[in-house]
Amino acid sequence: MAKTEQGNGLAEKLTDDGKGGSDGPDPEVNGGDVPGDVQVDKYGFTGGAQQDAADSVGEIPIDVLRQREAKWLEMLNSWDKWMAKKHKKVKERCQKGIPPSLRGRAWLYLTGAKVKREQNQGKFEELDQQPGDPKWVDIIERDLHRQFPFHEMFAARGGHGQQDLLRVLKAYTLHRPEEGYCQAQAPIAAVLLMHMPAEDAFWVLVQLCEKYLPGYYSTGLEAIQLDGEILYALLRRVSPVAHRHLKKHKLEPILYMTEWFMCAFSRTLPWVSVLRVWDMFLCEGVKILFRVGLVLLKCMLGSQEKLKACQGLYETMELLRAIRQQYMQEGFLVNEIIELPVSEKDIEKEHHAQLRRWKETHGDLNCKSPPRMHGAKAVMAAEPPSRQDLRQRPTIIVESPPAPKTGGEQAEGIKGGRKTKEDSRKKTFLPPVETVNPSPPPRDPSPLVNHVTVRGSRESLSSAEHDTYL
Repeated sequence: MAKTEQGNGLAEKLTDDGKGGSDGPDPEVNGGDVPGDVQVDKYGFTGGAQQDAADSVGEIPIDVLRQREAKWLEMLNSWDKWMAKKHKKVKERCQKGIPPSLRGRAWLYLTGAKVKREQNQGKFEELDQQPGDPKWVDIIERDLHRQFPFHEMFAARGGHGQQDLLRVLKAYTLHRPEEGYCQAQAPIAAVLLMHMPAEDAFWVLVQLCEKYLPGYYSTGLEAIQLDGEILYALLRRVSPVAHRHLKKHKLEPILYMTEWFMCAFSRTLPWVSVLRVWDMFLCEGVKILFRVGLVLLKCMLGSQEKLKACQGLYETMELLRAIRQQYMQEGFLVNEIIELPVSEKDIEKEHHAQLRRWKETHGDLNCKSPPRMHGAKAVMAAEPPSRQDLRQRPTIIVESPPAPKTGGEQAEGIKGGRKTKEDSRKKTFLPPVETVNPSPPPRDPSPLVNHVTVRGSRESLSSAEHDTYL
């Protein structure tokens, strides 16, 4: 159950057949062919299973999106206060979906990676300049073309996206040499790079590996095996029918949930659903991954009628490899995740029970992982940040235009004509605000961002210019 170096089945499940010699995208990875007339969707995909349908429903009205952006800007400007006193509201806004223009910055704050970056100034550059262990670098380089080959950021061999992916993954092997590299880290890092520059993606990856999913990518992958048993135990309560079916056919959890959890469903769900799941996962922690897995198992195997099509182990595995689109659709899935009554307490209780069973059958764990933290609030409580660490650093200031004056105000303005321009500006303009949108922009840019030149998604974002501001 280990990594590429150990060469066994679990890691190999996360790649193609190992040939991977062609320069073009591998259709087997994303489950589709690149269309002849290439069209790029609003997320940057040119084809494959993740490409957004042109007629997708559920688009947020632009005025609602602007309101949500304003609310998120307010939260990010006073992040410590919101997390301490209004965490429930933060959670609700993550469940509604983080505005695309602010998603990268919100993920950075939710995971505690912003604080980590500020407390380790220059660390990423130092790691980036090192050559890295040739063993890991070679394996990482062979995996680069497999990560979202239908996304315009990663389509080109040796392009900026692949270069940054190599930098982030190599830096992690130097940061945690005892762990090295696991293939499931590559799609995680790729998703992050679609939303933020390499340095930020590195620190979010560190937080995910150390706080959210500790032990998932260590040699032996014992943590993912334990979580598989936890998922199986929770399924008994959520869907007894599905649980009995899997038990009858001796279908071990590790066979169907490994890629789900280790890649945080980034290779399983439609892209719009991936982003919504990640918004909630980074806010609330691993319970969201458990809920997604439980919802999918319940929907696919939760009734005798549904089980008629899968009478054996092979048929069941095939069914779970091809989840029906209706169950992965954004609106349905998000609602089911929110409604499913599985809490951190439930997971921790089952974790202790499975840990006792593991010790009885396998002995002590080989990997001593730190305790898992259930989401943003737990991460912040464990390492309270300073206001300085949370401070935002805008590079472009946009001032709001002055409101039109009424007749009375105009007359008053004439009388007070001796006032300085500085006084006038103090009354007229709002404090500077900022948002970030390093991911490919939507095809219908809002009026507020039309004046901003957005760089092509194949172009790398450096730490010094990592934000596009409103």
